[in-house]
Amino acid sequence: MATALTPALLFTTPAFATNPGTASTTVTARFDTPVDDMSEAELRAAIADILANGNSGVAVRREAEEALGGAVEDMRAFLETGYRLAQAEDDRVAVAHILFVATANGDKRVIREANEVLDDGSPEALRAFLETGYRLAQAEDDRVAVAHILFVATANGDKRVIREANNVLGGSPEALRTFRQTGYRLAQAEDDAVYIVRMLADPKASAALRAAAESALDDGSPEALRYFRTVGQYEIGD
Repeated sequence: MATALTPALLFTTPAFATNPGTASTTVTARFDTPVDDMSEAELRAAIADILANGNSGVAVRREAEEALGGAVEDMRAFLETGYRLAQAEDDRVAVAHILFVATANGDKRVIREANEVLDDGSPEALRAFLETGYRLAQAEDDRVAVAHILFVATANGDKRVIREANNVLGGSPEALRTFRQTGYRLAQAEDDAVYIVRMLADPKASAALRAAAESALDDGSPEALRYFRTVGQYEIGD
C-alpha cells in the first residue's frame, strides 16, 4: 500500500502576465499627431484611453489622473515621459510578485530571470520580461515540474496523471501552466480515489482503516483524498 512521495497538489504561481499599459506605444500613432503638437482635447483623450485600459496599474493610474488634473504641460509631460516611468514602477511590482511566487514554488529559471531584470531595472528590461520572457521562463519551469509529476505518477501507477502529463509535455506553455495549476489536482484526485477504493476492496483492511478511507471518499475533495493516501492511512494503528 505504500505510495511514493508526490508533488504538492496546489501551485500558487500566477497566470502568465498580461501586457499592462501597452497604449504608451500607440498614443502617437492613434492620433497621428506628435505629442508636442496635440491639442488639449487630444491630450485628454489619449490619457483617458490609458485610464480606460483595464491593465493599467496603480502607478500609471495615479500619474494619469494627476496629469488630467493639471495644466496642458502636465498632460504633455505625462505622455512624453511620465507614462513610461509610471509603467516601469508597475512592472517592477509585477516582477517582484512573480519572483515571490516563483521562490515559493522553486521555479529556478523564473527566479533567475526575474532577479536579472530587477537588477537591470530599466523600463525596457522589465517590460520585455513581462511581455515575453516570463512566459518562456515559466514554461521551462513548468515542464520540469510536470516531468517530475510524471515520474512520481509512473512509480505510483496513477493512470490519469500519467496520461494527462504526457499529453501536456509536448504542448504549449499555456497547456503546461493549466495542467500544473488545475489539471494535475483533478487528475491526481481521480487516481487517489481509485487507490482508496482498491484499498477498501482488500479483505485484510482493518475496520479503522476502512472507516478513515470511507470518510475521505465521502469528503471527496482532492485535498482530503491526497491527505489520506499520503499521510492519513499511515497514522492508523492496527
